[in-house]
Amino acid sequence: MNYKLIAKILGYILLIETAFMTPSLGLSLVEKDGSSQGFLIPMAIAVFLGLILINLKIRKRSLSPRDGILTVTASWILVSIIGAIPLFVSADMTYVDSFFEIVSGFTTTGATVISGIESFPRSVVLWRSITHWIGGMGILVFTVGLLPKLGVGAFQIFKAESPGPVAGKIESRISQSSKRLYIIYIILTLALFIALKIAGMSVFDSLVHAFGVLGTGGFSSYNDSFMSYEGNAVHFILAIFMFLSSTNFAIYALISKKKFKEVRQNDELKLWICIIFGSIVLITINLLANGYTSTLMAFRDSAFQVTSISSTSGFANADYELWPSFSKFILLILMLFGGCAGSTGGGIKITRISILLKLIKREMKRATHPKAVLPVLADGKSLSDEVVLGINAYLGTYFVIALFSTAIVTLSGVDVITGFSSVATTLSNVGPGFGDIGPTKNFYFYSDFYKLYFSALMLLGRLEFFTILALFSRGRHRKEIIKL
Repeated sequence: MNYKLIAKILGYILLIETAFMTPSLGLSLVEKDGSSQGFLIPMAIAVFLGLILINLKIRKRSLSPRDGILTVTASWILVSIIGAIPLFVSADMTYVDSFFEIVSGFTTTGATVISGIESFPRSVVLWRSITHWIGGMGILVFTVGLLPKLGVGAFQIFKAESPGPVAGKIESRISQSSKRLYIIYIILTLALFIALKIAGMSVFDSLVHAFGVLGTGGFSSYNDSFMSYEGNAVHFILAIFMFLSSTNFAIYALISKKKFKEVRQNDELKLWICIIFGSIVLITINLLANGYTSTLMAFRDSAFQVTSISSTSGFANADYELWPSFSKFILLILMLFGGCAGSTGGGIKITRISILLKLIKREMKRATHPKAVLPVLADGKSLSDEVVLGINAYLGTYFVIALFSTAIVTLSGVDVITGFSSVATTLSNVGPGFGDIGPTKNFYFYSDFYKLYFSALMLLGRLEFFTILALFSRGRHRKEIIKL
C-alpha cells in the first residue's frame, strides 16, 4: 500500500473541501448570522492537516487498485467528518445528527433529521446543499483532474469512484474525462439556476435547488420540499432536470461530439426513457382513477415524483403516502432501480437492470436451444463474462445487505414497511421512503446507533459495496472483488 501517496491525495481533498466551504463562510459574514465560527473551525482544521499531508515526500507515484479503493473510501469518510462540524457548531445539533446529515449530503441521499430548516442560518443551508453538488459528481472526480500534474496516475481512483458496472472514459486521458464531466455538470447547473430564477424563485432558493437537483440529492430550503410551492413551471422544470441529472453524462459528451449513432444505440438510455415515461403514464392514470380531478395536476405530480424517486433526488411535491397502492408500488421499484450509470443518481442503476433482463431472455432461449452460443449484448457489443459475473454479484450483494439490514432496523421497533424503506432509501441514496419516513417525516426518531448505521449504508450505496468490501478481503478474494 502506498500510504504516503494516499495521504498526500487526502491532503489535496481537504483543501478542496475548504474551498467549497468559502461561499458559506462569506454568506455568514455578510449576513452576520453568527455561524461563521462553525465554518472557520473546520476550515482551519482542514487547511492545517491538508498542508501537512500535501508536503509529504513520496517516492512511488503509482497507485494499485487497492490504493485507489482506500483513497476513495477514506476521502468520503474524511470529508464527512470535517463537513459535519458547521452543523454541530452553528445549528444546535448533536455531532451524530450532524454527521448523518452531511453523509446524506455528500452521498446525495437527502435523508434528513431536521424539521424546520427555515429557521437555520442560510449559510448552513447553503453548505448543506453544496455537499450535494460536490457529492453528485464526486470530489474525487474533481481531484483526478489535478493528479497528473503531480505525476500521479489517476485511473484507479477514477475506476473506484465511477458509479456503474464499467468505468468508462469519455476522453483518452482520465484528467480530460474529469474536466469534461465537470464542464457538463456546471453547464447543467447554470441552466437550471437560470430557469428557476426566470420561473420566479429567489436567487438563494434557485441556487440551493440547482445544487440539490444536479447532485440528485434532495435537500431543500423548504421544510415541506415543494408540497406547498405554487406555480406549475417550477415543478416541471425540476422534473426535467432531475431526469437529465440521472442520465449517463457520457451521453451528453457523445452529443457534444455529434456521435448521434452511439446515442441511439445506447440500450440503457432507451430502457431509461421507457421506464420514466411508462411510470408517469401509469401513475397519472391511477391518480385520476383514485381522487385526482385535474389531468394536469395528476400529470404534474406524477412526473415530479417519478423523476424525483427514480433519479434518487428525493424531492417531494405531494404526499405520495396518500396515493393508491399501485402508484406507491411503482415508486418503490423506481427507488430500487435508481438512475443511469455514469450519472449523479444512486440505486442499482438502469444498465444493470437492462443487462439482467437480457440475461433472463438468454436463459429462456437456452431452455429450448441448450447448445446455442448466446452472448449478452449491450449497445451492440458482447459483454465479457467478468462484467456479467460482476452484475450478478452486485445484485446478490445488494439484496443480502438490504434484507440483513431490514432485520437489524426492525429491532428498533419500527414496522416492516418503515424498516425496509429506511434501508432501501439509504442504500439507494434516495432520501424519503414510506411509512414513518415518508415525504412529510424524517429519520429524527431513530437512535444514534441507527443513524450511524444508516450513514454506513449511505456510504455503501454511494461506493457500490465492492469498493469497501475489497478493503476487508485478503489475497485472491480481494483481487476477485476488485475485478467485480
